[in-house]
Amino acid sequence: MLEKRLHLEIRTPEQLIYEGDVTSVRAPGELGSFEILAGHIPFLTVLDIGEIRIRESDTPQSIATSGGVFEVLRTGVTVLADTAEWAYEIDVERAEAARQRAEEHLASRDSNINYARAEAALARATNRLRIAGQQ
Repeated sequence: MLEKRLHLEIRTPEQLIYEGDVTSVRAPGELGSFEILAGHIPFLTVLDIGEIRIRESDTPQSIATSGGVFEVLRTGVTVLADTAEWAYEIDVERAEAARQRAEEHLASRDSNINYARAEAALARATNRLRIAGQQ
């Protein structure tokens, strides 16, 4: 039996990351991770930092994202991501350097440090490293 498919489009402000038909898409919502299959009811939600996992066939593919908007319509799913990076494209050395910088900022007692921004940078770098390790 053929699996039902849905059309998926993932975009960032700079480029189209993915467009095609998939059997499912899993994404990091602000209230937790969720998965969409063909025939899902329409809805709109905000994405959090995490992993978008698409399944075209048996092997899922991972994309690191730092947030965005996720829209399900009867015609398909559109993801407007702040950033989106395939797991195999992640520069691990750069992500590790970003993680170390964020940790140093958080550990410092400098009153000029924006701690919320440093925590967000740490979350993004940690996410990228986690997803890169899945390949």
